[in-house]
Amino acid sequence: MKIYRVGGSVRDELLGLPVKDRDYVVVGATPEDMVRLNYRPVGKDFPVFLHPQSHEEYALARTERKTSRGYKGFEIFASPQVTLEEDLKRRDLTINAIAKDESGQIIDPFDGTSDLKAGILRHVSSAFSEDPVRILRAARFAARFNFQIAPETLILMQTMVHNGEVDALVAERVWQELARGLMENAPSKMFLTLRSCGALVRILPEVDTLFGVPQPEHAHPEIDTGIHVMLVIDYAAKQNYSLPVRFAALMHDLGKGATPRELWPRHIGHEARSIGLTEKLCERIRVPKDCRDLALLVARYHGDVHRAGELKASTIADMLQAVDAYRKPQRFEEFLQACACDFHGRPGYETKSYPQLLRLQQAFTAAQSVDAGAIATVLREKNPDSKKLFNLIHDKIRAARIAQIESALF
Repeated sequence: MKIYRVGGSVRDELLGLPVKDRDYVVVGATPEDMVRLNYRPVGKDFPVFLHPQSHEEYALARTERKTSRGYKGFEIFASPQVTLEEDLKRRDLTINAIAKDESGQIIDPFDGTSDLKAGILRHVSSAFSEDPVRILRAARFAARFNFQIAPETLILMQTMVHNGEVDALVAERVWQELARGLMENAPSKMFLTLRSCGALVRILPEVDTLFGVPQPEHAHPEIDTGIHVMLVIDYAAKQNYSLPVRFAALMHDLGKGATPRELWPRHIGHEARSIGLTEKLCERIRVPKDCRDLALLVARYHGDVHRAGELKASTIADMLQAVDAYRKPQRFEEFLQACACDFHGRPGYETKSYPQLLRLQQAFTAAQSVDAGAIATVLREKNPDSKKLFNLIHDKIRAARIAQIESALF
């Protein structure tokens, strides 16, 4: 029995990056051997075991055979006769098909170390085309490492899209990979890679259609809306913002892709179209509620936030109420962050000041100073039998918040 460390931990170690999860392949062993050594079996589809002390994953060397479309359509074969090279050959990219033995020696049958040095993402074998998730993974690694897709791998990815293999992706796996991609250092690289192989229009047609759509005349017409959105998500990444913020940044302008040409470049009514498209997209790929809700708020109100300096105190108060800022102050902060990303996601605007952010933060602080509970208590005592008590309380609190905002900003 021989044990090798494989995959991402070896890759990251060679790149000089922090090593997180360590995965191991065991060659020459049976499940019974592993159990005798007190490893705990956890694999459902193939033999995977947890180390008795470290609890790290140890998988028996295995091969795969494609049996049906999609990423689950595989027959797994694990045996003591499967070699390390056979196990590595089934992996997606050469940079992920490098192993390290217990003495520290690198085993690299597919020359992944050369591709690491050159910044190339290259498929290990034609088996790459059997799993559509690998298209998403390759695009995600492009975003993580800023590597280029090898020409032959890009052709293979394009062929997979053309053959309809990408259409077999399930919603949960699409969201999982997209979410990971959005959290990489340069998320735009993922979406541009998916677009270059034709997968973006199949997975996120609402985003793909933004490319070629002009920006409004006041918002840098030299770049189209698709490029603008890519700059916005990259800015969010540079600020190390959360996944909900980055997803909202990706979604905020979807409505412009559905704007009739006769309304270009003003994009009248694009906010309403953005809301509808975002709702459908989130339902289709099962986006979590926190990401969906923030994206909808940003789609609806980012234009108002950009005009914060022109808004009346009453309009600001109503917006704070509409975005549920009082009950969810953390989400309100993320809401402002996403709107700021939209502003900064334009050439030359990366370091410009965005006073709207501070203005609305000050307005919120002022409005928060209103003791809504005390107002409600007083009105209940004065009007115990009033059928309009709820409206009275709402109006009184609103008026008090408007007054505080007016005092703080004007």
